[in-house]
Amino acid sequence: MPVFTEYSTSSRELRVLPSFAPPLPRLSPAFTKPTSTIRSQDDPEKYEVVIIGAGPAGLMLNLLLARYGLADSSLLCVDAKPGTLKSGQADGLQPRTLEVLKSLGLVDEILNDGCHMEEVAFWNPTKKDGKNADGDGDGDLIERTSIVPDVSVPARFQHEVTIHQGRIERILETDLLRYSGRGVVRDTRLVDVRIDEEGGGGEFPVVAEIETGKADEEKVKRTIRAKYLVGADGAHSVVRRCLGLNLEGESLDHIWGVVDLVVDTDFPDIRRRCAIHSPAGSVMVIPRERIVTGDYLTRLYVQVPETNIEAGDDRAAKEGAKARRAQVALEEIFQHAAEAFKPYYIRPKQDGAVDWWAAYQIGQRVSGQFTVKDSKGVNRVFIAGDACHTHSPKAGQGMNVSMMDSYNLAWKLIYSLHGLTPGPLETAKLDPVLDTYHLERHTIAQQLIDFDRAFSSMFSGKIGSEDGINQSLTHEQFLEVFSRGNGFTSGCGIEYPENVTVEKSTPKNPITGTDYLHGILCPGRRLLNVRVKRFADGNRRDLQDDFLSTGRFRILCLTSSDLLNPHGISAKTLKTLGTSIIPQFPPSIIEQVVIHPRLDKDFMWKDIPSELKERSEMRFYSGYALTDDVYAIYGVDPSQGALAVVRPDGYIGTVAALDDAERVEGYLRRCIRTV
Repeated sequence: MPVFTEYSTSSRELRVLPSFAPPLPRLSPAFTKPTSTIRSQDDPEKYEVVIIGAGPAGLMLNLLLARYGLADSSLLCVDAKPGTLKSGQADGLQPRTLEVLKSLGLVDEILNDGCHMEEVAFWNPTKKDGKNADGDGDGDLIERTSIVPDVSVPARFQHEVTIHQGRIERILETDLLRYSGRGVVRDTRLVDVRIDEEGGGGEFPVVAEIETGKADEEKVKRTIRAKYLVGADGAHSVVRRCLGLNLEGESLDHIWGVVDLVVDTDFPDIRRRCAIHSPAGSVMVIPRERIVTGDYLTRLYVQVPETNIEAGDDRAAKEGAKARRAQVALEEIFQHAAEAFKPYYIRPKQDGAVDWWAAYQIGQRVSGQFTVKDSKGVNRVFIAGDACHTHSPKAGQGMNVSMMDSYNLAWKLIYSLHGLTPGPLETAKLDPVLDTYHLERHTIAQQLIDFDRAFSSMFSGKIGSEDGINQSLTHEQFLEVFSRGNGFTSGCGIEYPENVTVEKSTPKNPITGTDYLHGILCPGRRLLNVRVKRFADGNRRDLQDDFLSTGRFRILCLTSSDLLNPHGISAKTLKTLGTSIIPQFPPSIIEQVVIHPRLDKDFMWKDIPSELKERSEMRFYSGYALTDDVYAIYGVDPSQGALAVVRPDGYIGTVAALDDAERVEGYLRRCIRTV
């Protein structure tokens, strides 16, 4: 038996902590709660952030804020439901959302157990004697017209994944409990919320009335105050209603049924995503994940034509739509599906095969404001997810866009709270960085509404002309809309407008090309993932793995071919970044990632600037050693190089010439407080 003497340091426990990054530094005064548990109406509970709703948007925000450093004493999330979602609602994750979940270390179970949708099959009425059966009434059958990739733009994940929303909520909540001892406070609903600057000394102006208790229990009511409150409480948001925000838009004249079930069918593409246009109506097929019985779920979106209603926004039309939706029965949905699938049959596999079903009316609405300010102009209340935008489910955007609302808000909110943004050191202040939440996410929501309106109208079999006369839908028209919208539906084509965190004008622009969907660097767009080889150990890596969701800014330095010249631009820039620019800001808030082009000879650490090894020893890569030509993908001339600043949410904030480190410094000083 071996005998040995063991030693360990007191810091050894840091190696087994569950978090993969330290919390963000805090420059503002630390938040402390009174130790007394006795509360009066004049001294209610206080929190820095209160989140209403624990669906995907609320859980994503809660998890990110907890990871960034907010403790239970500072952060409260309540939800009226007793637990995570059990059935129905959203089921699809787009490639950009998968990239974000990967950056959080939460994607493995989803990729392992979810259904990967890599292809879309289009089915249309059969043609007889060269004529369309839909046009001459000569037939009532369908045939496959084409199969195309589900994701046609570059992304780390070249597919979508379908998996139940409740599973995603459980993954987020389980991870939350690694950072929070309390987690979500369930069976708790919001009764009222308002801004009251008279109480709380003005520092906690948001007043929320909540009540806790199960359905059959007596409710316990209490009042809490917050510096900020976020309404992630769904399409019927109490937060939105209490603060006078309205969803603006209209409902279209299409009612659909949606069913999750195990199917019995001879339809050949039941395990592909399908868009079916038949003489009997339209159907969308969404393959779902494997369940415990060994069967695979399928989701069907089925047009119910007899329930079409007049489009409009008046109360009578809305009540009529509600009444018509209530008339839709499961048997009717199956009947329409059976007609649309001919000559193939489709039916539930057995009794109990139906997991969930609903009827809904297509509509697109968005709130004019995603924030509410106090009397000083400080944003105090935010809405996210379905609370600020609603739309049809067929473009697969709801859960994805909702979580991305929170992903956008989280880092801006924590930076403001922790005093990491420029300006006064108060924890609630006029903050241009935090103000960009409405601008950026409202822009994306409006684009979503516009796309969804066109996509849903076409999928329902109609194209509205300028004179209001419906025209026949052609396969080519539908395929064009599908392909053109792929950048949006994948989440990879999102582009934020210019603001304090997105600097688009570049006097000395080092980037050539405009094919931003394929990776050309562009402020306001995400940094496309590329495969690179690390210099230190030869490890083959995905570059996005150095842009984890830890709340940090990153400077991406694509050095030029003069890297080995100690007097070249690359060496001078790396020295300026490492000794003059990064040290101006709070410790660990900025990380540096460096890529080099093909060089004339092999080199070692002694041949390159010492600042590179100090700042980026394990974040220094060859941009050409693997199959990806990083410089060509990003639109950078290897003889010139380039700089890019990437925000904490993975979107490019600014680009600059390699010798223009001053531009990088100026951008960072507008976003981050100097020390």
